[in-house]
Amino acid sequence: MNARGWLIDLSSPKVMGILNVTPDSFYDGGQHNTVDTALHHAERLLVEGADMLDIGAYSSRPGAADVSAEEEAARLVPIIAAITDRFPDAILSIDTFRASVVRASIAAGAHIINDISGGTLDDSMFGTIAELQVPYILMHMRGMPNTMQQLTDYEDVVQDVSVFFGRQVAALRQLGVKDIILDPGFGFAKTLGQNYELLQRLDELHVHGLPILGALSRKSMIYKKLNITAADALNGTTVLNTVLLMKGVQLLRVHDVKAAKEAIALLR
Repeated sequence: MNARGWLIDLSSPKVMGILNVTPDSFYDGGQHNTVDTALHHAERLLVEGADMLDIGAYSSRPGAADVSAEEEAARLVPIIAAITDRFPDAILSIDTFRASVVRASIAAGAHIINDISGGTLDDSMFGTIAELQVPYILMHMRGMPNTMQQLTDYEDVVQDVSVFFGRQVAALRQLGVKDIILDPGFGFAKTLGQNYELLQRLDELHVHGLPILGALSRKSMIYKKLNITAADALNGTTVLNTVLLMKGVQLLRVHDVKAAKEAIALLR
């Protein structure tokens, strides 16, 4: 994968450290939403071995409040610039579904775009990715964060996700997008049972011949099943990340980089 000149080898699993700069994310909202606190957390993630950082300024938790594109970009750009200045070798992914935010973020120094909507919420997204030629993480979701939990009616959740990927990947290829990663979207428009079915049958998504990202760090599919809180879900996260790795996932998106790196090392 060519991330604006940085070549990322996904033949062995890599770890993406989460840096939320939102006031209301489900696990760490409000902890890293200033330049100084974001830099401190970025340094911690990189020291623990993160291969890249995923920076988000729009909370996608169920029921999250909407934020304008201008506000999202205003949150992101100073932090992207500061991290790029302090850690020039850091590879930065931006968690956004808006093409205007993509442009602002790439101009500020970001390398990869992680779109939770898979191109469904902004008609300009695919064309923008093709123009900028940056790697694109294509996630499956239905609706918006505040409506997605009412949109869980599937014929077959794995087959329906796969059909969605096939359609969206074909559209991206037609526009000339080269580097695409698939994210099945655990927790997004899926019931608890559907999340676990998707996990158990994840290897079926390799039919597309593309890298797969697994993002279930501290999510409700863990803490609701165990009747605990997100703060207590690290052990469950590590267990399920191990399942993801055994299913051939090439990229783990996590809050806890050290634990994920250890899981990868133990399975080599």
